[in-house]
Amino acid sequence: MSAPPEADANIARHLARMAAAHPAMAALKIPRGRTRQGDIDYLTLTFAELDAEVAAWQARLVGAGVRRGDRTLVMVRQGLPLIASVFALFRLGAVPVVIDPGMGRESFLACVRRARPQALVGIFFARLLSWFFRDAFGSVNVRVPASGSLTGRLTGPNSSREQGHLATAVSAANDLAAILFTSGSTGTPKGVCYEHGMFDAQVRLIRAAYQIEPGEVDLPLLPIFALFSPALGMTTIVPEIDPRRPAALDPAKIVQAIRQEGVTNSFGSPTLWRKIGGHCRERNLTLPSVRRVLCAGAAVPASLWADSRAFLPAGELHSPYGATEALPLATISASEIEALQSEFEHPFGACVGRPVPGIEIKIIALSDEPLANLVDAHVLPPRHLGEIVVQGPVVTKAYDLNPVATKLAKIPGAAGVWHRMGDCGYLDEAGRLWFVGRKAERVETAAGTLHTEPCEQVFRAHPRALRCALIGLGPRGTQTPALVVEAAIRDAADARALAAELRELGRRHNHTAGIATFFFRESFPVDVRHAAKIHRLTLAQWAETAPRHTVG
Repeated sequence: MSAPPEADANIARHLARMAAAHPAMAALKIPRGRTRQGDIDYLTLTFAELDAEVAAWQARLVGAGVRRGDRTLVMVRQGLPLIASVFALFRLGAVPVVIDPGMGRESFLACVRRARPQALVGIFFARLLSWFFRDAFGSVNVRVPASGSLTGRLTGPNSSREQGHLATAVSAANDLAAILFTSGSTGTPKGVCYEHGMFDAQVRLIRAAYQIEPGEVDLPLLPIFALFSPALGMTTIVPEIDPRRPAALDPAKIVQAIRQEGVTNSFGSPTLWRKIGGHCRERNLTLPSVRRVLCAGAAVPASLWADSRAFLPAGELHSPYGATEALPLATISASEIEALQSEFEHPFGACVGRPVPGIEIKIIALSDEPLANLVDAHVLPPRHLGEIVVQGPVVTKAYDLNPVATKLAKIPGAAGVWHRMGDCGYLDEAGRLWFVGRKAERVETAAGTLHTEPCEQVFRAHPRALRCALIGLGPRGTQTPALVVEAAIRDAADARALAAELRELGRRHNHTAGIATFFFRESFPVDVRHAAKIHRLTLAQWAETAPRHTVG
């Protein structure tokens, strides 16, 4: 007998409910080429078929020896294999371990060592890798092939032998559901422990914050966000994108998919949506079906907020604030950004909106030390800049097998754990949160502390400095502030002229008046997941020996 709804928090139950309520509704569309007319040819699975696929995966996992509670490393392709294998692991009560495939071999293997998975579900190359690097994969004793469809819906005849009707494991809200690794953009990637109740809260808060309705059509540009679509009752359109190199996406293919399939919702980074928006602008195209674009992974630049009005005639750009450890926390829309422009002539930092219902956000005094409670943390009043801490049902409690990182990032509280975001910012009198930069990337000069976003937004006003990075040269406390600009420089004279123009921009504001040293390079190191988070600490190391331009 299944447990009453309030007793079972297993996230997989949402898919079963959709399959029962809307069995013939399209759940997943997978591109497989082009028709003679040039349209994208999709293979479509209904919610009933996707549920059957998950059941078949569950039967295969059980047959291979995967058991409830087993940590299972997932190394499969995006789309059907990712959704079906992860939901099957949820149904089984096993714990999927998800690591970014593009973070680099050494970082990836280090994450595998730390996670200590007992099982691996993966494509042939992944299983081969596990045998070749036995040191990292030493804890793995079960390897499950992942290719094609287990029901025969995609490849070959029906395999009823692998289609079981195993029960979905009953999971309490605080049962471990998954381990998702951070991108490691300002440090070592860490495994984040997600409980079933946290996933449940995420589905609830995302649905409420953005008024998402069953039957909508989603195109997630980050593969792991495709896992939310079935739970939210949306049709998932698998994008033609390489998750290992998201910035290399062809915007024409994304725009075609959106227009052809009537996509209403999409999640992607500012980098990706700048490319998509630029493609629309150059060709005078719009995306009339889109109700909302959720843009996250880095601060949304002013140019993208403005441009979105042209290519989203019936929809709106939103920016949810959060991290792997806690999402969503706050949100802001293009309409709210426009209203702020009349309120603040020169904003200091990026406004990321008001907390979503159920989330509490506070600002505490900057500290690099562990904190035992909020009293020790010293909570700051509005308009005082400090470190952002958050509490709520989507806030994770610990890093996996990493007590040192957990102690540094978590603050015990009477109503639950507070998470230290590693971001700096402030709250204004209206309760809006403003982001000013990553704590690890702050620049500490003899005259005071500088933060990345308020400084960079001054220089982004220059058309050749749309992407730039504040860095610090020398030891913390006596650092020299400098700016690295992503730009193609023609010659030494061009570099000197651009540096002089940027210096003049900086002089107009007190917090940037002391930035007189500039560096130029054609491309920035960025995170793989969003292709948006600039690796400023890497740039600071590069700048130690790079040509510099100092303007008096």
